[in-house]
Amino acid sequence: MVAAAQDGNAPGLRGFREVQRLAFACAEAVAGQLRPGVTEREAARMQRVWLRERGVSDWFHLPFAWFGDRTAFAGFKVPPQFFPTDRKLEPGMPFILDMAPVYRGCTADIGYSGCLGLNPLHDRLLADLEAHRELILREVRERRSLREIYEDVERLMTAQGYANRHRAHPFGVIAHKVDRVAERRWSPQVFGFGTRALKGLVSDAVHGHRDGWSPLWSPYRFSDHPPRPGLWAVEPHLGFRGTGAKFEEILVVTDSEDPEQSAFWPDDDLPHVRRWAEEKVAA
Repeated sequence: MVAAAQDGNAPGLRGFREVQRLAFACAEAVAGQLRPGVTEREAARMQRVWLRERGVSDWFHLPFAWFGDRTAFAGFKVPPQFFPTDRKLEPGMPFILDMAPVYRGCTADIGYSGCLGLNPLHDRLLADLEAHRELILREVRERRSLREIYEDVERLMTAQGYANRHRAHPFGVIAHKVDRVAERRWSPQVFGFGTRALKGLVSDAVHGHRDGWSPLWSPYRFSDHPPRPGLWAVEPHLGFRGTGAKFEEILVVTDSEDPEQSAFWPDDDLPHVRRWAEEKVAA
């Protein structure tokens, strides 16, 4: 059972909130250093170095960086296409930084969308993501099935004029569960994924299959069940003509009968949330 208190500093959640903030701080720091000519590989390495210098030694997955039309996963068909390339950043080009560090046994998986200079289309996508954050929280609290919520998110994207780009993710997922990971000095990885964190997800998948639920939030039948209590890394991903934008952050789901405590975002002091608040003030 996840602590049913809407408080990111509650003992059971404090560590996850801290590692999530650390990851977003990394994203903002690296975004501030991006310049024309920097490659995706270099941006991914910058994230790894920044986090390792601050004590991260394990990962759910190593950092990713996507530039230009790769932010919309244009043409992505197989897993190797997700890994960083030699694509160079150019003025006005959108980018996404994505990282999943494990720190002191707690896992975060975050996505940060930005742009090198002015890009009104990208600004519009970022603004329109706010409605998806609100929809997801509302419908999780209503205990709609994960599959139904996924479909509603897709309908909202279509109404906004966008394509659903998280359908290009492995298994088409919009979210997956995250959990604690046993701390070790050595952290082996397989194809960019930390083996201990991946083992936990596989274990959830095995137990969930037996009990009728899945740790993957997808459009498929195995996600046709109410939200399972736990921590979910949620990432709605919009695309429009080669431009993509998303956020990714932890959503807490509990077994509380109080709607407000049955699901909540443990932290609203995040870059995309601050951006939306600032836009409202400016308007």
